[in-house]
Amino acid sequence: MSTTFNRAALPTFAQVQEAAARISPYAVVTPVLRSAVLNALTGADLHFKCENLQRGGAFKFRGACNAVWSMDDEQAARGVVTHSSGNHGNALAMAAATRGIPAHVIVPEGAVRTKLLAIERAGAILHRCEATQAAREAKADEVQRATGAELVHPFSDTRVMAGQGTAALELLEQTGGVDIVVTPIGGGGLIAGTSIAVHGVAPQLLIHGAEPIGADDAARSLAAGARVGPFVPDTICDGLRTLIGETNFNALRLHRVEVTTVSDEEVIVAMKLLWNELKIVVETSSATVLAAVLKRPERFAGKRVGLVLSGGNVDIEALPW
Repeated sequence: MSTTFNRAALPTFAQVQEAAARISPYAVVTPVLRSAVLNALTGADLHFKCENLQRGGAFKFRGACNAVWSMDDEQAARGVVTHSSGNHGNALAMAAATRGIPAHVIVPEGAVRTKLLAIERAGAILHRCEATQAAREAKADEVQRATGAELVHPFSDTRVMAGQGTAALELLEQTGGVDIVVTPIGGGGLIAGTSIAVHGVAPQLLIHGAEPIGADDAARSLAAGARVGPFVPDTICDGLRTLIGETNFNALRLHRVEVTTVSDEEVIVAMKLLWNELKIVVETSSATVLAAVLKRPERFAGKRVGLVLSGGNVDIEALPW
């Protein structure tokens, strides 16, 4: 593919389609699962896109793979660098391995142990930093200057957003179409890519975001009409503790995304239901999508709903029960 990415902009629908072709030799076409019990409980026709079964256990591999294979040979030889609490770092390390190039991952203190182990197993070089967005970005800049590696931002990189949107393309094809698509919201790479992919196929479809109350900056930003500043997250959903990116927030506004916030207690209930009824392991961040549907049944009742289960990298020992 010869697409040139403006990494400060949202991807086009064509770039999402090109990403799907680019990553097809490496990414898994994940299944869509259904449950009569969960349909009866919610009054909706639910279709769960199981990105917990993606390579690396999360949708993040899609965007990382697209970024890695979009690079020219000269830049790729210098490697890639990112900052990540786990899933994106693991995904970038795995994607870099498919091309045989180095990967540097900046990880904040307090990151989930199993995710750090996965990053190391994938062959990345780990760099530690404090658990703040500013510290992550400063350390990434330092490593980039020292190595010449290409920065692949976890959610604000156009190539990453385009890759994340490929999950929604698959979902629409596998289901034959839905009325609403729901994804979690953290930094916003998944929901931005999803919005572009979905509306590229069917402009009338609704896009819905699920966000923990303890990291509800996207909901507050939409309510204020402008992106809110830094915050201190307080949620068990470790993958959603990041401030939404500016470009990603613009996607929410452009695509008229609606956001439902859910408590950690509601997330735990949803997580248990997914384990019991779908027989799959998902992260707390993933369970927010079902929690949102359960919280607002009137919004989803009678609709065909596609829910993106974003990942399944769970540290069982760290769960709060």
